[in-house]
Amino acid sequence: MLRMRPWRAAGFALLLLPSSALSASVFYAPPPPGEDAPDFSGEAELGYTHLAGNTDSQTLIGKSRLTWLTGRLSHTLRGEVRNVTRDGTTSAEQYLLSARERYDFNGPHYLFGFGRWERDRFSGYDHQLTAIAGYGRHVIDSQRHRLSLEAGPGYRYDRLRDEEDDSLGLAYAALDYMWTLSPYSYVRQEMSVEAARENTTSRSISSLTARLNSRLSLRLSYEARHNSDPPETASARTDHTTSATLLLTW
Repeated sequence: MLRMRPWRAAGFALLLLPSSALSASVFYAPPPPGEDAPDFSGEAELGYTHLAGNTDSQTLIGKSRLTWLTGRLSHTLRGEVRNVTRDGTTSAEQYLLSARERYDFNGPHYLFGFGRWERDRFSGYDHQLTAIAGYGRHVIDSQRHRLSLEAGPGYRYDRLRDEEDDSLGLAYAALDYMWTLSPYSYVRQEMSVEAARENTTSRSISSLTARLNSRLSLRLSYEARHNSDPPETASARTDHTTSATLLLTW
């Protein structure tokens, strides 16, 4: 599956982030939009590397996100594509589209719902459709530490290759923790678990972000996705992505 070395990712990466980026997470429990958050914002990420010589490989990572506010409602759309080719053979090919709605109450409570379409050529699934809704709460909201939790029920439709399709109920839980190290840097940990009768899917993103100036930042991140019992045609149970990214905010 997708394994991206930090020095390869650093070859070429560009990320455009809105000033309200902390509220734009799709799968995890993000903090509420700040009072000065713009009504509409977006971001785009592009990473590409090419190695030639003893090894001929290409890695492409593209992400985009749009977020807009309507009163207490936050709306988010997101898309991702990842592709890795070595010596003319594709070793990773992933696509994702998702939409998320969130309603903030007075205080630390909110309701959320999201839908997600995924296609991973080497996961054993032709594609997966997921819908989840639930309740979230901001447990810690201090100057240096911020922790949010959310949970709820969901539904997943699995389109399998050469097997009968499957419809599953699932239980979802997630957390988002941010530790502000200084005015110019922070560490963030995002995690989610989706448990169904057939298997459990867990996702984790760990990142360190450091500001270079008012517009540019550098981010180092590690992402892991694990399926406890994938189809027999899957290449592996766990996917790993390590990246170094340049961030541009507006």
